[in-house]
Amino acid sequence: MTPDLRWMEYALRLGRRALGTTAENPPVGCVIVWAGKLVGAGCTQPGGRPHAETEALAMAGTAARGATAYVTLEPCAHHGRTSPCAEALVRAGITRVVTALEDPDPRVSGQGHAILKDAGVLVQTGMAAEQARHDLAGFLTRITEKRPYVILKIGVSADGKIATGPRQRTVITGPQVKARVHLMRAQSDAILVGLSTVLIDDPDLSCRLPGLEKRSPIRIVADTRLSIPPWVKLVRTASEVPVWILSTRKGYVGPGITVIDCRQTSGGWVDFHDAFAQLAVRGVNRLMVEGGAHVAHSLLQADLVDEVQLFQGIMVIGPQGTDAIADMPLSHLDIRFKHSAKETLGTDTLTVYERR
Repeated sequence: MTPDLRWMEYALRLGRRALGTTAENPPVGCVIVWAGKLVGAGCTQPGGRPHAETEALAMAGTAARGATAYVTLEPCAHHGRTSPCAEALVRAGITRVVTALEDPDPRVSGQGHAILKDAGVLVQTGMAAEQARHDLAGFLTRITEKRPYVILKIGVSADGKIATGPRQRTVITGPQVKARVHLMRAQSDAILVGLSTVLIDDPDLSCRLPGLEKRSPIRIVADTRLSIPPWVKLVRTASEVPVWILSTRKGYVGPGITVIDCRQTSGGWVDFHDAFAQLAVRGVNRLMVEGGAHVAHSLLQADLVDEVQLFQGIMVIGPQGTDAIADMPLSHLDIRFKHSAKETLGTDTLTVYERR
């Protein structure tokens, strides 16, 4: 492994710490190295600011002069609430910048690299690009496709069922899967379930990993007719963690709850293409979908799923159980997606599928 790749991988690890916390901004990592030694490091801060470069430069101080900066995404070039990071790197005396990806945001899109080059900074891009593209998929998808990056989480029995029967809450996987799912929540901007899941499971959809409780995602419910009852946990805790409702009807539910008025499909349901476009405008980069079978089926049918995390337990439920994706067999995943990883979690297994 070359020194450049080693430092970029460090920057990528820093960026992953910020997943799900940076609002509309990308979760970027930055490392500053002088004479082979680390002098500055940082990642995008909660809410999206300060940027990773700002954090790393503050740590480096005067040691940044003559140093190399490794940044997982092209430094920004536009004036917003802060001045461009590309200009800050130039002012600090950075002489070389290594980036993983060019930023597709039209306000940047090569202009950050141009600022650096015009100032005489040596620029190299494409370092660990594939890994950076995966880590920044939420931001990249929101910018290029005007919707969030969608991760569908499914928990199934050994025979592909999600419950012992209709409207039956069924625990299928063990504690290690539970911990992983809570980490997924912490790394997501928002989490989506259907109203049926709310009525059956009454989840709170927060992150309960020790030390990460404050990283609970925005909770979103697909509720076509705006009929969510006031007694469910999501409504009762909306003042603590926000709740958004995707509905074809307007109305007021309670404090802390935002109703997003969506177009409806020909069948009268929420149009997820329109709903996700509205989520993108609101800055949602990574959207985790946790239930239920009909929501999963609708999203797969609409080709709106980018990644599937399939957790499978050892329990056998039998033919009377509820299928994982409504009227769609699990084998459909092998057709639409490619296997990208497999892992054992206690007695359970995790298979990760990614869009082909």
